[in-house]
This record gives sequence, structure tokens and C-alpha cells, in this order.
Amino acid sequence: MLGILINDIEQKEMEYLVKRELEEILLDLGDHRIDYMVRRAMQERYKTLFQMYRRVASKQECMKYMPTRSRMDKH
Repeated sequence: MLGILINDIEQKEMEYLVKRELEEILLDLGDHRIDYMVRRAMQERYKTLFQMYRRVASKQECMKYMPTRSRMDKH
């Protein structure tokens, strides 16, 4: 486990960057041409990024990106 000290501006920037990456993965998961193994790796990355996002975003914002089975599998 590592700790990190960041100021408010850095927190907002981290929140923004992780949120954009989560959105990009969700968009890519909608592409049916993507191979199953690649899709699986993207889902794992999404889960990891969401864990990071939870540390910097509000609970209401996190709910928008909560990884659910339907969100991850329907694409």
C-alpha cells in the first residue's frame, strides 16, 4: 500500500483524467469488433481505474461509473 498527498487542484485533475479514461473504456466496450480477450482486459482495467476514481471523486459521481455486470457485459 502506498500513500500520496495531493492538493485540491491535483485531486480535481486526477478525477478528470480517470473519469475520461473510464468513459473511453465504456465507449470501446460498445464496439462489437473487439476480441473477447481484449474486452476482458479492458474490463479489468476499468475495475482498477474505478477503484482509483473512488478515492478522489464524490459518492454521487462514483455512482455514475459503478461497474455493474450489465454495463460490463451488455456491450
